[in-house]
Amino acid sequence: MSKNIVPHHYKISAEDRRAIKKHNSFLIWFTGLSGSGKSTIANAVEQELFKKGIHTYSLDGDNIRKGINNDLSFSPEDRTENIRRIAEVANLMIDAGIVTLAAFVSPYKKDRQNIKSVVKDINFVEVYVNTSVEECERRDVKGLYAKARKGEIKNMTGISAPYEAPENPDIEIKTETENIEQAVKRIMDFITPKLELNNE
Repeated sequence: MSKNIVPHHYKISAEDRRAIKKHNSFLIWFTGLSGSGKSTIANAVEQELFKKGIHTYSLDGDNIRKGINNDLSFSPEDRTENIRRIAEVANLMIDAGIVTLAAFVSPYKKDRQNIKSVVKDINFVEVYVNTSVEECERRDVKGLYAKARKGEIKNMTGISAPYEAPENPDIEIKTETENIEQAVKRIMDFITPKLELNNE
């Protein structure tokens, strides 16, 4: 099949799309346990970017698991495929000139490394939302930990499945000692230079 795929060379490039938007495009990847605050922080960062006129889009479990990845389970193999597909979607978004925010548990280092290889290092910002499993379980905003403790959910990261924490994330947010405003400011300070077209 692949030998019959011949890419069409379009006249409008990623650089052209970035130029018309007047900012760079890249992926901000939020990783951490369920309930760590990934989506909350990503949402707050997107709002700040929107205020600045930055074109954005957020990817999370709701708009991915219910659509493009609704055929996948939470087995280790399907988790890897889930992240692979998200990386490819994010890569298209970057090509479209959009700053993309992705909030996923993404528990395996090899999968997060694969994201980098798909979108390229220069287009990847890793944000580790570091919240202890005890705190995540205390919050349990979706009731997942309670179900996992009852055996109703298999392969629950932090309970019955591992989480491999990033060793050298671009930004580490410790939500038990840092509030949302502080987290957003640190992320914005880090990504603002990357938005400049001359820093591509």
